[in-house]
Amino acid sequence: MNKKAKVFFAVLVLSSLVPTFANAATYTVVKGDSLYTLGQLFGTTSGTLMTRNGLKSTVIYPGQKLEVPATVYTVQKGDSLYLIAKKYGITLSALRKANGKWDDMIYVGQKLIIPGSASVTANSAASANNSAISYTQSDLDLLARLITAEANNQPYKAKVAVGAVVINRVKDSRFPNTIRGVIYEKSYGYYQFTPVQNGMINKPASQEALKAAYDALNGVDPTNGALYFFDKTATNKWLWSKPIALRAGDMIYAY
Repeated sequence: MNKKAKVFFAVLVLSSLVPTFANAATYTVVKGDSLYTLGQLFGTTSGTLMTRNGLKSTVIYPGQKLEVPATVYTVQKGDSLYLIAKKYGITLSALRKANGKWDDMIYVGQKLIIPGSASVTANSAASANNSAISYTQSDLDLLARLITAEANNQPYKAKVAVGAVVINRVKDSRFPNTIRGVIYEKSYGYYQFTPVQNGMINKPASQEALKAAYDALNGVDPTNGALYFFDKTATNKWLWSKPIALRAGDMIYAY
């Protein structure tokens, strides 16, 4: 075999080792993403994503473009996110996450990423296994509004942690067993969360807060079970007496 033939053969072998996606789309990385979570979303592995995108490490950054296994769908008249998700057999949450779409506004001709066919079963299983509690779109919006009001100028980790505290309370028998019940709970005549008391809870949620709420609702908990959070300037001795689980930005999270 001559030199040129050997080079061609080597390139051919190497090319055959790079995984290809039958249906592929370009996904833009957002804050909080990791190759692991994207692998779950798109029904593949972090290793496959690394190889396909020529990555040398698992580090990714917001704004980075990645090729993922997915179909690109063009919105038709009469479509809704719910109907599109149902049509492809994926969860509404997966469709929202894949497109960074946290409201319900879509328009004819809009392009949406549909997680690839190989990911349908994986997404359904991941959703069922990872979801911290069952929730509705209304719950997602309410939790995101609380996160916006409590931690709008805080790091993303702090935002997710606020959501996690609410979820942890829902799962704790000492608190109401619904998101709405926890957020609007009164103790000794006072609401548990200041934004409910002062009306800030009624302001629209930020896009980052919606994503943080989604992560918390699907099992992400930077606090590992905290039930309380407060600002570092708080003077309440009872709160400070609690074991501290996490410090993030200006926020303290405690058990």
